[in-house]
Amino acid sequence: MSRAAAFSYSPLLPTGDDLTEYRLLADEGVDVVEGPGGRRFLTVDPSVLTLLTAEAMHDIAHFLRPAHLAQLRAIIDDPKASPNDRFVALDLLRNANIAAGGVLPMCQDTGTAIVMGKRGRHVLTDGTDEQAIALGVYQAYTRLNLRYSQLAPLTMWDERNTGSNLPAQIELYAEDPGGQPDAYKFLFMAKGGGSANKSYLYQETKALLNPARMMEFLDEKLRLIGTSACPPYHLAVVIGGTSAEYALKTAKLASAKYLDNLPRGGSMTAHGFRDVELEAAVLELTRDFGIGAQFGGRYFCHDVRVIRLPRHGASCPVAIAVSCSADRQALAKITPSGVWLERLEPDPARFLPDVTDDNLEADEVVRVDLNRPMAEIRAELSKYPVKTRLSLTGPLVVARDIAHAKIAERLDAGEPMPQYLRDHAVYYAGPAKTPEGYASGSFGPTTAGRMDAYVEKFQAAGGSLVMLAKGNRSGQVTSACKSHGGFYLGSIGGPAARLAQDCIRHVEVLEYPELGMEAVWKIEVEDFPAFIVVDDKGNDFFAEVTKPVLGIGRR
Repeated sequence: MSRAAAFSYSPLLPTGDDLTEYRLLADEGVDVVEGPGGRRFLTVDPSVLTLLTAEAMHDIAHFLRPAHLAQLRAIIDDPKASPNDRFVALDLLRNANIAAGGVLPMCQDTGTAIVMGKRGRHVLTDGTDEQAIALGVYQAYTRLNLRYSQLAPLTMWDERNTGSNLPAQIELYAEDPGGQPDAYKFLFMAKGGGSANKSYLYQETKALLNPARMMEFLDEKLRLIGTSACPPYHLAVVIGGTSAEYALKTAKLASAKYLDNLPRGGSMTAHGFRDVELEAAVLELTRDFGIGAQFGGRYFCHDVRVIRLPRHGASCPVAIAVSCSADRQALAKITPSGVWLERLEPDPARFLPDVTDDNLEADEVVRVDLNRPMAEIRAELSKYPVKTRLSLTGPLVVARDIAHAKIAERLDAGEPMPQYLRDHAVYYAGPAKTPEGYASGSFGPTTAGRMDAYVEKFQAAGGSLVMLAKGNRSGQVTSACKSHGGFYLGSIGGPAARLAQDCIRHVEVLEYPELGMEAVWKIEVEDFPAFIVVDDKGNDFFAEVTKPVLGIGRR
């Protein structure tokens, strides 16, 4: 039997120094008391946890990190960026500027609240930390113009919106954060369904661990992310892991830049590390996809994090995760000096370029009047190829998952297609709350693919002949559009606040008001941006760019 190695220890994820810029939120509710053995303890009142959480959830709904905004500006300034890349980046910067006003959140899907805390051994609370944090989430979501997205299961098949966006995902650890026994540190995240759904786990083997095979694998799998999670992305790839779930969790943390200060190489203590050379190679790989910032170009990703973890010899999990254009997270800490929250950017306007739309457009924008009969709208769209940029004005019907399911049940029961889906284009979306004095709350598109199963049935019955949402569609949608003369138009994923302020003029409920944001709505839009993605001839913009390039790792 081989001799055991000498004992050595390293945390699996040695996160390094905290270089975050914080702002002081409060200095009340915390105190330092003397304890046995001359030790000093930090006491934290539960109201402090509630205050910090509520403020953090407010900030990440309305503000972004300066580094993220600088990356958007860099797209506009990059001569290699496509016109569509630059158009999307400018729209996202405008959206950030509107959201920073503190009224409209940057995205209509204000997400699942996720909180991770690390409490040092000399921090004393009353033991109700999770409840106090949940109360802060509750206060933020019920007082602000945020959306309630959490569903409570009442039976295995029946569920109901909780009406508060609770429960939150709260994970608390007993550990000295950064080696500080008298500190309590946090990561706050709001994770929307679109980007959360683009978390992937692959159970691979040792055969993956060579450069050529790895690049072939990533070329295939990263294309599958598509655009429904609102790129440009912050992409994280984790290779290895002591368990599948640990690999996935690490990928989520890496996508939030929480692990940026990991070591840059491995050692026999078996800690995780970043491979910055592979990060650069993967970033370049994604720029060759042609997917770009949603409608063609280089900027599928802002940046890439690749983390290598130790693994069991019989397992090689690979986890992939993204943070989307609503890059919502903030760090926080409670120390003897007070309650501190990461300083996000309150003035995103300083990143806006001194240019007009005309400087960013290489192709003509086709203006489409939606006040016409559906046959005329389709005839107009049929004149143009996929990737054509559109500006829509007129009425849209809004319906998403639950409404589609209810309408499908009606069709199965022999009832006709509702006239509103025959007469109007359908926008897959679900609004956030409408602030007083506004026509609409934040109202961006939802992921189109969730409605794919309904398209053939609906189009055969004369409805959904023009659809508007975000992300790529399946082959069955392309086939249905070719058979029935339909179209799928892509909307920019991300700028929900800008769409609400600048493009949506009126909102009313048509049917199913009891469904809240899942009701069927009718809205009036003006100069609403879109692109032709799938046409009536069977063309799909995303069909080519999602095909992997064989042998890419051997270039």
